[in-house]
Amino acid sequence: MTINQNKLYKEFIQLSNTPCFLPRNLYCFRKIPSTNETLWELLDLKNDLPIVVIASEQTAGRGQWGRTWQSLPGGLYLSVAITPQILVKDAFHLTLLSAWGIANLLQTYQIPVKLKWPNDLILEDRKLGGIKIETRTRDGYITHAVIGVGVNWSNTVPPTGITLQSWAKRQELCSISCLEKLAAITLTGIFDGYQYYLDQDCNCLLTKYLELLDSLGDSVKVEGIKGTVVGVTAQGELQVNLQSPGAKTQINLSPGSISLGYRDTLFRNDDS
Repeated sequence: MTINQNKLYKEFIQLSNTPCFLPRNLYCFRKIPSTNETLWELLDLKNDLPIVVIASEQTAGRGQWGRTWQSLPGGLYLSVAITPQILVKDAFHLTLLSAWGIANLLQTYQIPVKLKWPNDLILEDRKLGGIKIETRTRDGYITHAVIGVGVNWSNTVPPTGITLQSWAKRQELCSISCLEKLAAITLTGIFDGYQYYLDQDCNCLLTKYLELLDSLGDSVKVEGIKGTVVGVTAQGELQVNLQSPGAKTQINLSPGSISLGYRDTLFRNDDS
């Protein structure tokens, strides 16, 4: 199954609120190793951004921190390249704008998508999709960013995953009729989030992100100490209030140092 490029472009034109972000170059593939990898190769040949690469299957998909991302046929695997020109220390802003933009737009289709820190889209407490950001930097600034997104549509998923088609069938809801429309929504969500980021500021965007963060208020455990998730910083650190006898301490945990599972417990990476 290969995405129909003309149909996708028509769906995107109908949805787009940000004409300045219309993709100058759009590539659809049946099977490639990685949409992010292919997009970096194209960036070395073309300077007319945004560039979008979409695949129906990846043979070497990558998640965050070197994890393998299962990319079986039937899912949406998409990457888009932009030139954000933001400070390296603000790299997490790209995750904020992408995750919030996609989830916010999906909610307008009556799909109650939430966010799991730092970069997952969840539905009914299971993983619907994920985001992987890769960047090139120069003189302390991010000059190019590739935003990679995977969304489960009709592909086989692990027990912690969920597909949009299976959820829609149970809900008897068909607000998204085809993979091309899902791709258009995903692209539009990224660009809407980017435009909101440019028009407002990171604090406004972070507030929007936190409104959709599913784990706020959850009880967690860090190195045997109980605590509560209370927020996320603009640099992507998870804020946790720890409670020990006679004292309360708030700590910030960087992405990759811990893993929030799909239950109410927080585990160190070596325990997950």
